[in-house]
Amino acid sequence: MSESNEAKSRRRLVLYPDPVLRRRADPVIAFDDSLRELLADLRILMKQHHGAGIAAPQAGASLRVFLAGSEDPDAEPVAFVNPRLHDFAGEGVAASEGCLSLPHIEGEVLRPKEVSITAFDAEGREFTLRSDGFLARVWQHEMDHLEGVLIIDRMRTLDRLANRRAVKELEAAAEG
Repeated sequence: MSESNEAKSRRRLVLYPDPVLRRRADPVIAFDDSLRELLADLRILMKQHHGAGIAAPQAGASLRVFLAGSEDPDAEPVAFVNPRLHDFAGEGVAASEGCLSLPHIEGEVLRPKEVSITAFDAEGREFTLRSDGFLARVWQHEMDHLEGVLIIDRMRTLDRLANRRAVKELEAAAEG
């Protein structure tokens, strides 16, 4: 514990253009203490950076794991291990998205309105959830991270152009 009584992550938030953000993440094989430690670090980072979700690659771990909030704003975020999206429904809905790994960058992204997700929890128990709201968007965003896809790949051309300077600044900061 730090002096401020807040938990401290053993990991840091990874920013674009770190290569881990562009790799397809590997499946989790062992539901063990290292997975639970990763999930604890993700919870801390998600809280510190006020995210609606966070994927393992954003903490430097190329594993198919993410956390996302729940319908209950007071509840702990839900862990999704080896998740699969399915049963997409509804027309695509455009909405503004940001990303913890791309600070100060936002743009409209078109995503299906409704989706189901099947995943495992930290103990290896399978579960399925469905959403037609904000969580459906968060799950799709975090799944993109597990595939090495970022919002700058999905946003409208106009938004991509509007964010070009901010993207270049992140690239320059990584070089220098």
